Amino acid sequence: MESKADIEQLLRDGNTVQTVINGYSMYPMLVPDRDSVIVAPLEDRKLKRGDVVLYRRDGSILVLHRIWRVRQEGFYMVGDNQTQIEGPLRPEQMRGILVGFIRKGKHISVRNLPYRFYAAVWLRLRPIRHKAALAVHFIKVCGR
Repeated sequence: MESKADIEQLLRDGNTVQTVINGYSMYPMLVPDRDSVIVAPLEDRKLKRGDVVLYRRDGSILVLHRIWRVRQEGFYMVGDNQTQIEGPLRPEQMRGILVGFIRKGKHISVRNLPYRFYAAVWLRLRPIRHKAALAVHFIKVCGR
């Protein structure tokens, strides 16, 4: 796996990057050490609500979160497993955009209709998503 600095350089050079995620901020969509993300360069894309973006916090780490709001002062971000919104973040902090992910060997595009439905619903559920995530986890555990 590439180092985080390599990922940023690859994206700057116009390459799409696939890497395994770590951390639970995007759970239940992404599970650490199981799922890989496919991140493309931003190029001239206009970022919008619901896009999942790789960005660098000031003087800190790379983060992959969903855009909650786009305002003149910047982007407001939130992880799928979080309720607290971070922002405003500046456009120059954005490094890449999620175009797909690999779950259990299966490629899922962000253009996929079930994914788009999930993203729209999950954003609307932000105020109660912790309870919704617990329910999803319970259903997964009971379904085994």
